[in-house]
Amino acid sequence: MTDLPPLNGLRAFDVSGRRLSFRAAADAMGVTQGAVAQQVRQLEAHLGVTLFDRLPKGLALTAEGRRYHNRIAPAFEELRAATAQLKPEPGKILISVTPTFAAKWLIPNLPDFSATHPDIDLRILATEKVSSFYSDGIDLAVRQGKPPFGASLEARMLFKQDIRAVAAPSLIKEHMCPISSGALSRLPKIHDTHDLWPKLLSQEGVRDQGKRGLQLNQTALAVDAAVSGQGVALVSRFLVQNELRDGKLIDLGYSISTGETDFYLLSLRKAAPEKALGEVIFWLEAQAGQTG
Repeated sequence: MTDLPPLNGLRAFDVSGRRLSFRAAADAMGVTQGAVAQQVRQLEAHLGVTLFDRLPKGLALTAEGRRYHNRIAPAFEELRAATAQLKPEPGKILISVTPTFAAKWLIPNLPDFSATHPDIDLRILATEKVSSFYSDGIDLAVRQGKPPFGASLEARMLFKQDIRAVAAPSLIKEHMCPISSGALSRLPKIHDTHDLWPKLLSQEGVRDQGKRGLQLNQTALAVDAAVSGQGVALVSRFLVQNELRDGKLIDLGYSISTGETDFYLLSLRKAAPEKALGEVIFWLEAQAGQTG
C-alpha cells in the first residue's frame, strides 16, 4: 500500500477531473471546497506533477493530469459498480434470459407484471452466455436443458419444449393446412443456430427442395422473418403464441422432439426466498401456466 498515493487525494482528483471545478467536486463529496483543493495539492506534491491548471472560472486538466485521470476514473467506476452489486437493493430483481426469450415472451408480458407489482424493479439481462448467480449478481435465470443444473440451484419448469413449423399465411395461401410433407419440403426454410430442419425433414421422409434458406443467428429473428413471409421457421410454440393468436403465423402441423430440453426457471436454493423474489417466481410460473 505504500506505493499508492493518498486515497482521499485520488478521490478528490477523480471527482474534480470529471467536474473541472473544486466547488462542484466539494458539493458532490459533501465536504468544503478548501478540503478538496488541499487534497488535490497533496496528491500533486506526492506525485511531483501538476494535475490541474487553475483558471479564473474553473479547472483544466494538464496533459499529465488528463492521462492520469483516464486511468483513475475507470478504477473508481469499477469500485462503485462492485459496491452496488454487493449491496442488496430491496425490490430489485435481476433475471438472466436469452434475447429471444426476452423479446418474444418476457417483454410482451411485462405490462401485466408492472400493473400487479409496481414496487418491484424487475431488471432483464438478455444474453446468450450463461450468467453466473455469483459473479454477475443475478437472482433468477431461464435456461433450456434438463435437471440437475447444480446442487446449489433450484429448478422450476416453465415450458415444455414444443417445436412447431410456422409460416405466414401469405406463404402458404395455395395450400391447405396441415400441408403435405412434399409441399413443406418445397417451401423456403428459415434456419437459426439450432438447425433442426434436417431432423424434421428426415423424420417426414423427404428432402429439402426449397430455395436457398435464410440463415439467422437468433430464433427471435427467425420469427420476425417468418412473419414477413420469408420462409417456414421451427420455433417453440410458446414463443409465437401472440403471432399465432393474431393470425400473423399459422401452425403447419409439424413438430419435432429435441430430447427433453425444456425451459426452466433457476434460482439459488434457499430456505425461503425474499418477498420480492418469491413474488417474481410466483408470477413467472403463473404466467407460463396461462401461456401453456
